[in-house]
Parts: sequence; structure tokens; C-alpha cells
Amino acid sequence: MVCLHLTQYMGSTLVFGASGQLGQCLKHVVAERNTAELVFLPEEQANILDMGMLQAAFAQYKPAYCINCAAYTAVDKAEDDIDIARKVNRDGAENLAKLCGEYGTTLIHISTDFVFAGTGNQPLVETDEAAPISVYGLTKLEGEQAIPAHTNQYFILRTSWLYSEYANNFVKTMLKLGREREELRIIWDQVGTPTYAIDLAGCIISIIESQSQQYGIYHYSNEGVTSWYDFAHAIFELGNVAVRTVPIRTAEYPTKATRPAYSVMDKTKAKTQLGVAIPHWRDSLKVCISRLEA
Repeated sequence: MVCLHLTQYMGSTLVFGASGQLGQCLKHVVAERNTAELVFLPEEQANILDMGMLQAAFAQYKPAYCINCAAYTAVDKAEDDIDIARKVNRDGAENLAKLCGEYGTTLIHISTDFVFAGTGNQPLVETDEAAPISVYGLTKLEGEQAIPAHTNQYFILRTSWLYSEYANNFVKTMLKLGREREELRIIWDQVGTPTYAIDLAGCIISIIESQSQQYGIYHYSNEGVTSWYDFAHAIFELGNVAVRTVPIRTAEYPTKATRPAYSVMDKTKAKTQLGVAIPHWRDSLKVCISRLEA
């Protein structure tokens, strides 16, 4: 267990899935900002599928907030592993919601743009129909739907294309492959917005700092729009990597799970109701790469 005790905000926050990318980014942000008390519980102390373990954690800390970063995110593997994906993404979220309702704890739950089919061409708002086209998207939507039955004190943050200095992600993979190969073939007909996980962590901390009660579903990614191909091109440019890139269609790179072709999310609600400032994806990418290269 790692407990970062900070001074200005009274009341603890339990973080589940603390060893993952977003959990590590939360540790980074609270250390920089020094404004909230977060308790990072490892899975062996806080498995979201173990109700007895969760009850013990809530009884010990009586948290004001609970952040659920735990998720089954292996998108292609989930197609053959639906039971465990559903247990983690739906049942785990429901377990935390039950305890949050019992303890009066505010739940901050992370969801995904994969809850949408991605067949449109206009930025998606929170009230647009969710129609997932993959097991991962379906189980994440089921997790969203399980929460309101047990608590009305929740923030569901849908995000997309997460990357950072931590864990495995597209940016780090591209930098590695770009330095190893002469040519990379990258999909250009899937469009969305990259999200620097440090920025998402900052949004979460801002919700806690402000003690907002504007509960509900929100979209949070960085600003702007891009394709995976153009995202990779920017990574190579900012990382000073000389590699030839070839744009290809999704059909030329078949995967087990179907991805949304267009999953750009409208962040107006988050900006107006939560008061968060959202950087452009390219500005945040530059920050991330500079830290990776430092």
C-alpha cells in the first residue's frame, strides 16, 4: 500500500487498479500538486472482485472518494475471454458502487469511447446512444449501467487512446518500433483523440479538490482530432525518429475485436460543469515525449 498524505483536502480517497497506467499517473499528479490524500491499494489488498476484501478496505478508511482504475483492457483477448472481462468491467464496478452507496463515498469510475459503435462523423456527447461493437466495449458499458442502481454519487469518465510515460501504450511502442524498423504500416481510417493519462489524472484530482457534486457521465480526452496514422507521425516527428510510415485501412490489419471508426468525444460538459481545462493532444504529446527522453 502506498499512501500519499497531502494537506489541503480532508478525507481519504481509495484508488483501485493502482499499479496500472492511470494509477501511476495519479501518483505522479498528487505528488506534484500536493492537494489530496490518496491511498493506493495493490490488488492483493483490494481485488475488486473480492467483496470481503473491499468491505475491509472501506471499513478501515471510510473514504470520501473511490477511484476505479481497474479494468480488463485487452480488447482483442476479451473476444475469447468474455467471462473474466465481464467480471472485472461490470461486476467489479458494481461491487465498488455498492460499497460507495453504503458508505456515502463518491465513486469516480473510468470508462471508454468503445461504448460507442463509432459509425457517425460528429463528436459524441454523453447522451448519444451507446452501442458497443466489441466485448470490451460491451462489458465497460455494463459496468456504467450497474453503478446508478447502488449510488447516485458518481462520476463516470469516458476516455480514449490513453498513453503516458508509464506502462505499455501506443506512444512508447511506436518510439521503440520506429527506432528498430525502416517502415511501419499504420491505420489511417480510425479517427479519435489521444489522451495523455497525466491530464486525465489531473481532471480526477480536480474533481476531488473542488468537491463537485455535478454527478453523472462525462467525456474526457485531449482536444483535437486525429487518426492513428497521424498520431504516429506526430510521435516520430516530436521524438526525432526517422522511420517511413505507410497509411493502411483497417481491413488491411484485421483484429479479433472491431474498433470504432470514429470515436471523437465532445468535452463541452466536462469543461462547463467541472471547470477543467483540456490541452490539445499534440501539446500533451510533446510534454510526454520530452519526459520520456529526459
